[in-house]
Amino acid sequence: MRNAHRWTWMVVAGALAALGASMPGCSGKAEPSARPGPAAVAPRGAQPLAYPRARMVDHVDVYHGVKVADPYRWLEDADSEETAAWIAAQQAITQPWLESIPARSRIQARLTELWNYERYGLPTREGGRYFFTRNDGLQNQAVLYVADALDAESRVLIDPNTFSEDGTISLANWSPSPDGRLLAYAISDGGSDWRTWRVRDVETGEDLDDLIEWSKFSGAAWAKDSSGFYYSRYAAPEPGQELVASNDNQQIFFHRIGDAQDRDELIYARPDQPRWGLNAWVTDDGRFLIVYARMGTDRRNGLYYRDLTTGSTEFTELVTPGEASFSVFGSYGTNLFIQTDLDAPLGRIISVDTRNPARGAWRELVPESRDTLRSSSHVGGRFVLQYLQDAKASVRVHSTDGRRLREMRLPGIGSVGGFGGKPDDTETFYTFTSFTSPGTIFRHDLETGESTVFREPQVAFDPRDYVTNQVFYRSKDGTRVPMFITHKRGIPLDHNRPTLLYGYGGFMIPVTPSFSPANLAWMEMGGIYVVANIRGGSEYGSGWHRQGSLLNKQNTFDDFIAAAEDLIRRGYTQPSRLGIFGGSNGGLLVAACMIQRPDLFGAVIPAVGVLDMLRFDRFTIGWAWRSDYGHPEENEADFLYNLAYSPYHNIEPGRCYPATLITTADRDDRVVPMHSFKFGAALQAAQGCANPILMRIETRAGHGAGTPTSKLIEAAADRWAFLYRALGMEQDEAHSH
Repeated sequence: MRNAHRWTWMVVAGALAALGASMPGCSGKAEPSARPGPAAVAPRGAQPLAYPRARMVDHVDVYHGVKVADPYRWLEDADSEETAAWIAAQQAITQPWLESIPARSRIQARLTELWNYERYGLPTREGGRYFFTRNDGLQNQAVLYVADALDAESRVLIDPNTFSEDGTISLANWSPSPDGRLLAYAISDGGSDWRTWRVRDVETGEDLDDLIEWSKFSGAAWAKDSSGFYYSRYAAPEPGQELVASNDNQQIFFHRIGDAQDRDELIYARPDQPRWGLNAWVTDDGRFLIVYARMGTDRRNGLYYRDLTTGSTEFTELVTPGEASFSVFGSYGTNLFIQTDLDAPLGRIISVDTRNPARGAWRELVPESRDTLRSSSHVGGRFVLQYLQDAKASVRVHSTDGRRLREMRLPGIGSVGGFGGKPDDTETFYTFTSFTSPGTIFRHDLETGESTVFREPQVAFDPRDYVTNQVFYRSKDGTRVPMFITHKRGIPLDHNRPTLLYGYGGFMIPVTPSFSPANLAWMEMGGIYVVANIRGGSEYGSGWHRQGSLLNKQNTFDDFIAAAEDLIRRGYTQPSRLGIFGGSNGGLLVAACMIQRPDLFGAVIPAVGVLDMLRFDRFTIGWAWRSDYGHPEENEADFLYNLAYSPYHNIEPGRCYPATLITTADRDDRVVPMHSFKFGAALQAAQGCANPILMRIETRAGHGAGTPTSKLIEAAADRWAFLYRALGMEQDEAHSH
């Protein structure tokens, strides 16, 4: 994995009516009797579960003169004995409930079969060597290999499965030196965002003495001469606060191979801007050191550069954060090639000559098109540009003067990734995937324009048995929104199909077609899998994001609710058979929609969700999400808006909510578990019917990255078993017999 030229805003994102007020664009609270609740789950007529007692305290915060109760504030302390006892009690209810479902063992067995296929990562070439990852199927972590040629025998370079017995210590990042002799690699312990960097000798397979700690949201950007690399880090947190303390004052250092970390050279810091995130990248020719400065997860970053050939330590400021996104993806001589959405919400390519970087001298090479420019590469003397057409991949090749040369032919409706390499390479590699196609790696000849299959996974299913359709529907305000619907070919659409609707809708992250063994198992069970491309992502550029963030966030929920209503209107399903699922910002999405429309859904799974929209910015990197969620403590308008949709604050006692499985992890230091704990406690106390409110709390896991395969299969088995009962599939099977 070469150190990407992108800054790490996406990693940081995750991600994400006490007043009784209704505001423009925000759904007001309805009285409990205003709508019918969801149908109870099987077994019908069951008695409500006896939930663990969660003590309520008289804690009240005052925001802009408004008193807001927070009765479960004590659950923010994940290390207290009381919280630990509450967690244990929750697990003592949830696991027996899930394991009592006879189909669960069958589901897990099939998931294990489907997951057991060989998977490769994209090859990276440095110093004549190829580096790539491979998982033989059920390995907890993918293994890093190296080969001296594309067709040569490979050997293991790093096997992270040896790091721990349970597979919870993962290889989180890796970057080979330009000469291919060394490899910087980062380890994550138990899913934490914290990274420990080491350096391995590629020839001998032995680690050097180099050790870097307290790095987070960073790659390793090597100097051209392979003498060392640039990286980002924070000051060490106070003991015991590693997983909750706020992350401020990120700095960029240069680590020279062989030096102790305390000798690393400070390259760039902004003590005047403690909330800026800072990341470095070196152009392929080694000439320019690029520094990105971002305000949280806001894509409108700053860009600073230093010409390393001059010996100067000064940086030139090209743009400051807050105007538009700028990403350098290549260079030629004194010119930087930059992807930006400045004056182009869908993206364009410009060239900046560092001898005259004034804005009036910038040259447009590839203008904005009708599609969304997602990513750019400078490889083989060409630009390879990845676009989204209605959330589907399109790839175009241009000359470096901007002329369009060709459009690449892709296998179908899906997503692509990759196209790495250097300006003088003759080949590049990319992956193609869809809802029914595992990630196939292609080698693309940049001279002939031909693509050939390099690695093609073999999964135990026939993709011809499934069909994906893209439809469009109208949201509450009339906005046209795309939606992908995938299911077994030929199943009867009888208004009664168990259906799972997935969404994200935040931080300019698009949701494009992708393959998942878990989703395949769901569809084998007869379920329909649906993805709604709601506002808040970047499916249609930066404008699509703005329409679903800050004081427009309700549009995201309205889009998702409209997707559910459209599925019902088209005859796919009905409310009691419709489940919704989302993680992180998507956890917020499904929880907010459940609170606003409990009548519309039969089951809800908010995973590692941002659920307290008044205190999200108090922990770890939460402050970075203000670009999407605002600053409720400082800004009264943000406070009032967030209070009106915050899932934790809008639960109504006595109302019947759908069956809910709230999932989180004990070492999630991005969206800290207090969100799920407080929301779960409040929802259990308020539940007005027998539908279960369950908490699944994973141990030795974080926000998701690096989770071992065994835990992924267990979690998927629990999700589908939960839906199997909650959506009445268990009763269907009983009646069919």
